[in-house]
Amino acid sequence: MTVRTRIAPSPTGLLHIGGARTALFNWLYSRHHGGEFYLRIEDTDRARSTDAATQVILDGLEWLGLHHDGQTVFQSAREPRHVEIAHEMLARGAAYRCWLSQDEIKAMREQAAAEGRSTLIRSPWRDRDPSEAPAGINPVIRLRAPREGETVVHDLVQGEVRVANTTLDDMIILRSDATATYLHAVVVDDHDMAITHVIRGDDHLTNTFRQAQIYDAMGWERPKFAHIPLIHGADGAKLSKRHGAVSVLEFREQGFLPEAVCNYLLRLGWGHGDAEILSMDEATALFDLGGVGRGASRMDYAKLTHTNGVWIRRADDARLARDVLARLHGRPGLRLDATAEQRIAGLMPVLKERAKTLVDLADATSFLAHTLPLPLEPKAAALLTDEAKSRLRGLAAALADCDFTREGCDAALRSYAESIGEKLGTIAQPLRAALTGSPVSPPIDATLAALGRDESLARIAAVTA
Repeated sequence: MTVRTRIAPSPTGLLHIGGARTALFNWLYSRHHGGEFYLRIEDTDRARSTDAATQVILDGLEWLGLHHDGQTVFQSAREPRHVEIAHEMLARGAAYRCWLSQDEIKAMREQAAAEGRSTLIRSPWRDRDPSEAPAGINPVIRLRAPREGETVVHDLVQGEVRVANTTLDDMIILRSDATATYLHAVVVDDHDMAITHVIRGDDHLTNTFRQAQIYDAMGWERPKFAHIPLIHGADGAKLSKRHGAVSVLEFREQGFLPEAVCNYLLRLGWGHGDAEILSMDEATALFDLGGVGRGASRMDYAKLTHTNGVWIRRADDARLARDVLARLHGRPGLRLDATAEQRIAGLMPVLKERAKTLVDLADATSFLAHTLPLPLEPKAAALLTDEAKSRLRGLAAALADCDFTREGCDAALRSYAESIGEKLGTIAQPLRAALTGSPVSPPIDATLAALGRDESLARIAAVTA
């Protein structure tokens, strides 16, 4: 058997962090077992589904690297098939037409509540002769659900779960306008796509009992179900905007690497010993549903940021430089050309050691692309006294003739400081202000080497003229 999983988001909003983790678990499970992973857009809610939301889902999955097999399936395109199966269920006697009006349903519920009975709808049309149907009313089609015994699901995460059939009603599978309900459409689509494992949030567990009854009514083999606990905020409440970013693309904008987000989401509800930092290849080799816990996970943004810092330190310098350059676009006074990219890449080994996000890196490297004159922070301007400028002129002469590497620049700085009887810091601080416009920067020898001889001397000249 080929393992086939799927992710089936609705294009009615953003791809949130819970949906991204569900996609990741499905992707990893299929890849671990040498199987296939599919994407289905459940866009049957025409009023709320948008092309923009669909694109956000596609962009989010692409950014995370969760590439799917085959073509994207749009549920709306499969509506004739949903109707076909509903009518087949009618022919089998597994479903029936129901002419109950909304007013009748409301009255039935109110009476049941007043009498202290269950408000589940027990349609009289389950056994009533359709020839008695009122004229001019389009019926719905309801599942003829079993009323005795239990529906049992052997869940790969939750274990065996069961519900008494007396607690389930004859759900509608086809509305009066001949459109399928969500629960019916999902079953038909998963069956036709030969999905073997449905891995989703445990908020769908109650739906599973109803969907299992559709599988059974059609004589179809059920897929294996695995319901993973939801993600909560640090306070234990349902994750929301007040806890911080919840959309996948928000994390991209905030400077997180996709491998860091995947690594963090992997560990959010799944574990393998003490392993914390795992690449996608390592995760694929290790992932299985046995490592998924049953308790809700809590989103820890500080831990995500720490994980991102680890992956930034592991990342290729040229790749980080390209991303930083893209983030700097739109900032005034910058020349974002190949020279700027080269400078940023040159300083990246130093800068990324302490960076937590790509936004941090962009802020820390913007001075490398700035055109002259360089804007000076007040504390940096205060360092450039007349005496400091005089020393910088002398230092410029020493730097003009040195080997312009970190080692060569460091040696020239120390030699010049010694020649005028000053400590290195006395020389380095005004030089830092001249080169970066700030009193704080990466190591001054690394900064000089990244800027290069011509730019370094030009910046010194600009503040000493």
